[in-house]
Amino acid sequence: MRVNGAVQSLEVEPRVSLLDVLREHLGLTGTKKGCNQGACGACTVLVDGERINSCLALAVQYAGREITTIEGVATGGQAHPLQEAFIRNDGFQCGYCTSGQICSAIGMLAEHRAGAPSAVTEHLAAEAVELSGAEIRERMSGNLCRCGAYNGIVESIQDVAAGHADVLAAAR
Repeated sequence: MRVNGAVQSLEVEPRVSLLDVLREHLGLTGTKKGCNQGACGACTVLVDGERINSCLALAVQYAGREITTIEGVATGGQAHPLQEAFIRNDGFQCGYCTSGQICSAIGMLAEHRAGAPSAVTEHLAAEAVELSGAEIRERMSGNLCRCGAYNGIVESIQDVAAGHADVLAAAR
């Protein structure tokens, strides 16, 4: 598999999760183990640009795929716009969920750009869906924050969606 742009050759048992491979075999501890049941989103990573819960994924299923963790979202030493926005808007408190929130937001913004509706999208045939607070909250509902930094998270996503679409497309 390719992780954060680097090819990784590993031999692991078929039942080992992608999360455990990232953390324990590759030392990429930015991806967090929260509930280990796919309910909290702390383990969210991108696979070929799509967000997944790595605790529910078997590593062997991702041979030959492109995995991006929080350690891989920055480009050339420059923080990703979402990382900068989270700092600017207090989108984190303890920081435990932040890596999953950021990876999920990157994937969510790509889904939105591709025209995917959410459960609260009013007009499914609309060419453009506004990323309102309600839209963002629904689309990010699989990522929990025990500290309650949701307002800062939503503001961060809105800031980036409004001003950095070109950077998000390049990160994909």
